[in-house]
Amino acid sequence: MLGASLMVVVHLFVIQVSVVKGTSMEPCLHDGDRLVVDRVSYNLADVSRGDVVILRYPRNPEVDFVKRVVALPGDHVSMVDGLLMVNGEAADDYGCIPDHQALHETAVPPGQFFVLGDNRPVSCDSRDFGLVDEALLKGRVRARFWPLANLAVF
Repeated sequence: MLGASLMVVVHLFVIQVSVVKGTSMEPCLHDGDRLVVDRVSYNLADVSRGDVVILRYPRNPEVDFVKRVVALPGDHVSMVDGLLMVNGEAADDYGCIPDHQALHETAVPPGQFFVLGDNRPVSCDSRDFGLVDEALLKGRVRARFWPLANLAVF
């Protein structure tokens, strides 16, 4: 009984296992990948540019999305000819699949984040649903544990 209670507490407050659904994070993550999500670190430290996160979809908070944080509060983000620009500098060093959709410069206000999928042409992300409030971030992806052949730590 104690063991089961401990597992429930750990799952609710410390770590979560998530399953990737869809192709929006390829080539980094693939449909069906199993992830370990750290639910505590953002209570202790700030979100960083480049973090892969699990977030509640802003249009339906019952649904979780996995995306990459590309711009932080105070940043200015845009896309020019498929290239992500943050604060006037190229910022596409994540191994993404580029999308040539233009994005006019957006200022990220306090408490908000700009997220993108790595597979930009198929991703539903901040270009579609807008900035993500900090309260919608569930946690940071720390590892992929399945399939075993693709084991990785982030």
